[in-house]
Amino acid sequence: MISKQMQQEIAGSSAIRAMFLEGKEMAKQVGAENVYDFSLGNPMTPVPEQYNQAIIDAVRTENSLELHGYMDNAGYLETRQAVAENLNQRFGTEFEGSHIVMTVGAAGALNVVFKTILDPGDEVLALAPYFGEYRGYVANHQGILREVKPDTATFQPDLEDLQAKITPRTKGLIINNPVNPTGVIYSEATIQNIASILEEKQKEYGHEIYLVSDEPYRELVYDGNTVPFLTKYYDNTFVTYSFSKSLSIPGERIGYIAVSPCMADCSQAVQGLSVANRILGFVNAPSLMQKALVKSMDARTDVDYYDRNRRLIYGKLTELGFTCVKPQGAFYLFIQSPEPEEKKFVEAAKKHHILLVGGSSFSCPGYVRLAYCVSYEMIERSLPAFEKLAEEYRRN
Repeated sequence: MISKQMQQEIAGSSAIRAMFLEGKEMAKQVGAENVYDFSLGNPMTPVPEQYNQAIIDAVRTENSLELHGYMDNAGYLETRQAVAENLNQRFGTEFEGSHIVMTVGAAGALNVVFKTILDPGDEVLALAPYFGEYRGYVANHQGILREVKPDTATFQPDLEDLQAKITPRTKGLIINNPVNPTGVIYSEATIQNIASILEEKQKEYGHEIYLVSDEPYRELVYDGNTVPFLTKYYDNTFVTYSFSKSLSIPGERIGYIAVSPCMADCSQAVQGLSVANRILGFVNAPSLMQKALVKSMDARTDVDYYDRNRRLIYGKLTELGFTCVKPQGAFYLFIQSPEPEEKKFVEAAKKHHILLVGGSSFSCPGYVRLAYCVSYEMIERSLPAFEKLAEEYRRN
């Protein structure tokens, strides 16, 4: 018999994945072209040729034993240095290679951070709505996740609620920017206010409260928006990053942790992250992917592709009377459910072969998430179905 905890995890397994599998079954019945699956945030754009070529060059030119062998648990020094220099050039930071730890994607990075900073019973705050897997990542390391309410007019965090939720047990605050599922970017003013609150609470309670910034969508921004780089605002910051979205390589599982050079006990923190990488079973980030990054750090996927989708789906749904915040980044639309129980709206959408994910999966009931990282043609085909769905609610 497997553990009771794992039985609970299975019972609460990702609604997003379940919807994705349901879409596969629906496609068998009505044809794939008649199913409009907006459930999964799987990148759609081609991998940049620069990155593909860098992989080929590494295989052809690197010593094979080194290329496919172990290295320092923190990763190849040349890759860490390349990440540091890239960040410094883009954001005016002062990282060195020693401040970077290469990881198995952003999910691996978050688990490594929580393993490093959490003692049993420590609390981590998350700004709702948030990626549901955060609950599991914190629980993996005997932490307790606490939720901070959003201001649903803007989907910026409710700062009064944040201040009230910080207790002597608070060890961290996780921020996802741009946000999955809303596509909102937390503004510079919001970040400054959060930093001020955390500074005040650190002094009050006499211990570090870490800011953990989860940034896999950092490069996916629109309309000239920018994403504040958090180490510039708060010293005790870990930035976790994945190349899954910026390079369209989610299956390669490659990312990093950048530790603020101004963090208290910075060198010990990096040592802790390196050890956590090993003892969690990751050992090190994928070697070939690290080598390829050195020569393609500036490569980017086609953000204009997602922007075209965004403009089409947002424009049409708001025209039909649906309410949602215009996404500033990522590739998600967060739609207010026309009825209080969003599950009923999700089921109504299924009747028209539209697959959406309920906001309760992101601790924000009353909304649904639409992932527009799909083909433009599929969005066009889906519009008559959305028209029928909207008409159904107008009749009611």
